[in-house]
Amino acid sequence: MGILDEFKTFAVKGNVVDMGVGIVIGAAFTTIVSSFVDDLLNPILGVITGGIDFSNYFLNLGSGEYSSLAAAQAAGAPTLNYGLFINAIINFLIVSFALFLLIKQTNRLRHDAEAEPESPETPEPAADVVLLTEIRDLLAGGRVAPEAVIPPDPAKS
Repeated sequence: MGILDEFKTFAVKGNVVDMGVGIVIGAAFTTIVSSFVDDLLNPILGVITGGIDFSNYFLNLGSGEYSSLAAAQAAGAPTLNYGLFINAIINFLIVSFALFLLIKQTNRLRHDAEAEPESPETPEPAADVVLLTEIRDLLAGGRVAPEAVIPPDPAKS
């Protein structure tokens, strides 16, 4: 079997297609999370922390003074963009937590689907039923005379 045939067999397998779909969905999800962090979370954190904008935190490694990261990048200055790194960490934490919740819910649903419905337990028979069953079994075995099991009724004598 040639290398192209092996690759064709590998690529057509369902797992590869499923993985490809997962990657595309993951990329779209990452875009949503990035927008959530950049457009919603960072402004809220900025208000709470008194106007801090992580995306504008950088260390200029070259000469010159720049008021923002965009200005430094436009001038071509070498920068260490630790604020963008903080944003990436926030993105990671949000994505990780969302995936944790998704996997937890999926596992719960899978567990519920796999669990067999519990059969209702048969209730214990009443004491008189147990006694009558024992008497029947003793009589069927022929080991005991019926008079020994059932005492005579004194009212009938």
